[in-house]
Amino acid sequence: MKLDVTEGIRQDYNLCRYTFIADKDWHNFSGADTFSFDFYNRNDARVPTVYVWSIENESCENVTMRNATTYACGNNSDCYKSPDGIGYLCRCLKGYQGNPYLEDGCQDINECSDPTKNDCLSSTICINTPGSYNCSCPPGTEWDVRRNGGCVPLPPSQTKLRVIQVSIGIALGMVLLFASYWLYQIWKKRQIKMRKEKFIKRNGGLLLQQVSSKESIVEKIKVFTAEELAKAADRYNENRILGQGGQGTVYKGMLSDGRIVAIKKFKIVDESQLEQFINEVIVLSQINHRNVIKLLGCCLETEIPLLIYEFISGGTLYHNIHHENEDFPLSWDDRLRIATEAAGAIA
Repeated sequence: MKLDVTEGIRQDYNLCRYTFIADKDWHNFSGADTFSFDFYNRNDARVPTVYVWSIENESCENVTMRNATTYACGNNSDCYKSPDGIGYLCRCLKGYQGNPYLEDGCQDINECSDPTKNDCLSSTICINTPGSYNCSCPPGTEWDVRRNGGCVPLPPSQTKLRVIQVSIGIALGMVLLFASYWLYQIWKKRQIKMRKEKFIKRNGGLLLQQVSSKESIVEKIKVFTAEELAKAADRYNENRILGQGGQGTVYKGMLSDGRIVAIKKFKIVDESQLEQFINEVIVLSQINHRNVIKLLGCCLETEIPLLIYEFISGGTLYHNIHHENEDFPLSWDDRLRIATEAAGAIA
């Protein structure tokens, strides 16, 4: 508080040059202070003042029960009655420090970082916990961990027993871990198997089997696995794409026996057309014409069926007709021959 000099006041009834309010223990009265400016100059015209304040004219119980949103105390703090009996104040809980009026103003005190804030022995281990701490003995010892006691070595028999208990605990934990992993792998494989069976059934696998048995051409249609084809096409890498169209994408792949194949991956197959799709697969597998690319097999255990054809190098017919190669130009005679042979293959 700043002092103001009372100039111009009649001294016949007021001999003081200034007035102030301060703690009585702070100021030692001296007669010289009443008629000189020594006190004024000595304190730079200022005196310390303590303001007593509180929140609302409510008790802690009433304010928390009435509406939690008006409660002024933050996390890790509590409410207590104001010393003057009016309203309430907030303070951080034991083991916390900071501003109790902010939502997260009270932060945990790490008692372990300062030996003066914990009573753990120097031979013990201090472990900080929210709002408190724990003291523990080093491995191989036990006893009272406060400063009124200490850690003492375990008896040899008890030490051996403790080692056995720890070893058994670790072993059981490892067994449970491996058992959980093994069960998870079994469950995962079962889910994959069920998913594949679902796709095979939806994509007409049963129908293919029935029709093939009737036509006695089972040996002509090879059913590939999804993993086999994914590996052959390098997980369907973009670098393996031979071409793309309205129905799907064709990838170049190499089977485990070294054969180069073309894998056609459809975009979508209408379930209502699955029977027609299977019939076309059977018909294509029986065609053996030098101008028709041979169908080697199919894969039905994926969400979208896959067809596997023999690989023919040199590009597509469309590309060769519409993009002439200077080294191998197509004459009109060649174009007519290609059209005639294509028509013959279709017929």
